[in-house]
Amino acid sequence: MKTRCKMICREVAANASTKWNPDVKTQEPVVLYTARLYPVSDGSAENKAFFAATPCGSVELSTMMEKHFEPGKSYYLDFTPAD
Repeated sequence: MKTRCKMICREVAANASTKWNPDVKTQEPVVLYTARLYPVSDGSAENKAFFAATPCGSVELSTMMEKHFEPGKSYYLDFTPAD
């Protein structure tokens, strides 16, 4: 069974972190961009329908790509069971 949520990005924060480099067997500094997404709640009939099914919650994702998420932009989030 597949579940679809509609979320809005409220914040993207840059954080210093490290990643493992197997070639030199050491940690290297990187910047992680952490996006915080919350269920949509208003604005359109579609948003109101999604809010009726998912009134609360949050998702926090980190990526090394700076422009992957934009504050104020909405995203669909699909959950599909993995075997």
